[in-house]
Amino acid sequence: MQQLEYPFDSAELLQKKRSLKRELLKQEGLIEKKVAILSGSTIGEIKNILELFLLQNGIKPLFWEGEYGLFYEQLVFDDGSLRDFAPDFVYLHTSRQNLKFWPSVTDTPQQVKDKQDADFARFEEAFLAAAKLGCPVIVNNFDLPPYRVMGSRDAVDARGGVRYVNELNARLADFVQSHANFYLNDICYLSACSGLDNWFSASQWYLYKYALSMESIPKLCFALANIIKSLLGKNKKGLVLDLDNTLWGGVIGDDGPDGIALGAESGEGMAYTAFQSYVKQLAGLGVLLNVASKNEASIAKAGFGRPESVLKPDDFLCFEANWDPKPQSVEKIAKTLNILPESLVFVDDNPAERELMRQQLPQVALAQFSGPEEMIAAIDRAGWFETTVFSADDAHRSEMYKENLQRAQLQATFADYGSYLESLDMVCECGRFTPAHAERITQLINKTNQFNLTTRRYSMAEVNRLMEAERDKKAITLYGRLTDRFGDNGIVSAMIGTIEGDTCRIDLWIMSCRVFKRGLEDTMMDQFVKKAQSLGVQKLKGEYLASAKNLLVADIYGTMGFRKEESSEKGASFVLNLADYQPRGRCMRLEQADGEEQ
Repeated sequence: MQQLEYPFDSAELLQKKRSLKRELLKQEGLIEKKVAILSGSTIGEIKNILELFLLQNGIKPLFWEGEYGLFYEQLVFDDGSLRDFAPDFVYLHTSRQNLKFWPSVTDTPQQVKDKQDADFARFEEAFLAAAKLGCPVIVNNFDLPPYRVMGSRDAVDARGGVRYVNELNARLADFVQSHANFYLNDICYLSACSGLDNWFSASQWYLYKYALSMESIPKLCFALANIIKSLLGKNKKGLVLDLDNTLWGGVIGDDGPDGIALGAESGEGMAYTAFQSYVKQLAGLGVLLNVASKNEASIAKAGFGRPESVLKPDDFLCFEANWDPKPQSVEKIAKTLNILPESLVFVDDNPAERELMRQQLPQVALAQFSGPEEMIAAIDRAGWFETTVFSADDAHRSEMYKENLQRAQLQATFADYGSYLESLDMVCECGRFTPAHAERITQLINKTNQFNLTTRRYSMAEVNRLMEAERDKKAITLYGRLTDRFGDNGIVSAMIGTIEGDTCRIDLWIMSCRVFKRGLEDTMMDQFVKKAQSLGVQKLKGEYLASAKNLLVADIYGTMGFRKEESSEKGASFVLNLADYQPRGRCMRLEQADGEEQ
């Protein structure tokens, strides 16, 4: 829904929230998640607007609303209602208004330190109580005060309110960094973007006890929703970039490499160089870079030969320079990378090209800007690449996709697919879930859509509980890492099963689309069956829950010898007697993870 895309109109969202909600609820495939909001101030409109942004991201929230101002009491002295609600996410909506102590110009440095310690200890106790709920906990830091008793000295003097908040924010950041399952909603930064005079309204605080202005509520909720959708694997994966007047100023075909605006010799050139530097930083986070330009390829690439160009041709996975309509080029890029078009963000200075993309490929996100100086903010503030987890696999994602393109090129030289698979020299490492891999496995679970038989999502805390259940022989977990002659694909598959008597129900089976149909699915099932048999399991039950994105695995159980029990439009259930199972994995060498039996 366009009204909820950045940049949005806060007043419009507040005015039309009910009609927008009705439209958003008509979407198919919404994922239900329980969200508990703990109150440091009034939260009514925050809940309402957060719901809109979550629905926009395909998440249907069920809320638990804390009582006014009782975030500490309801966490530390939970009467059972919060625990019984079993939230998927906890959000503590607090601000500087919830600080019990405040420095005075008559305090000694030790008295200020004692106040800060007491303030922080109270929040820390509430945070640790929230951690016991076993789900992601999102906390605000503190916004700066609207006045400074000592002027600029407030940021320097130990008794200054600005310094007091800054030091508390640093301590809070250290806490979040060092505690798993905690995530920071940076309202100090959000308030700076809005301007403190716009962020906070004294009248709305005195009248309604809102710790931020009505105008700022959508900005807060948008940032919060970006964190939640990121944790659920709903970030975008890549950029598709125009060239002329997007990565440099001017038209390369007319102006030539020396005539385009780039570098420090002009303000315009500096803006484009800054944008290229920002895009390069995104690539370091694992964002996939691609080009879609109406141009001749040789001419288009000449612009990257300029010494001032931060980006080079090797930074891009797909380089579509042709005269085809750009939606056609974007579709080709998505197909080449084996990802969905909705995983891409289109960046083009031409509003007509953006409108054509909206009409023909509406699932592709669009960066909206009117000049080069706005391009960074257009991407950065939209939250498409909100980073809640940053793993080693993320850092090497672009290299992994490049290796995948090399595999595709190799495949084209073989007439026989089996011979191609053998030529890859594949090695699969299989093992049970471990703490060392839990973060990557959780991330994979929450962002995999196509090879995902049940579409279930798991938090880090749930993954940790599964490891405990496996130790008690109540569950089976299995991950798969695939390497070959081109490189390491990383952990690309995971299975979860629950044991009930002599039967194991497969609750989750996922695999990265980058490695589908290379035989890993056979090896994973072989190893899962082996683990089940070692625990006395005689029967496996599998379930396929249909979604708009996982149709390619609708009958994968059937291809592996499972018998279909029931089927409907919503999916199907399958059963397999393990005595009848024949191992299938043949095209790769198996390596057991450390500590696993051969």
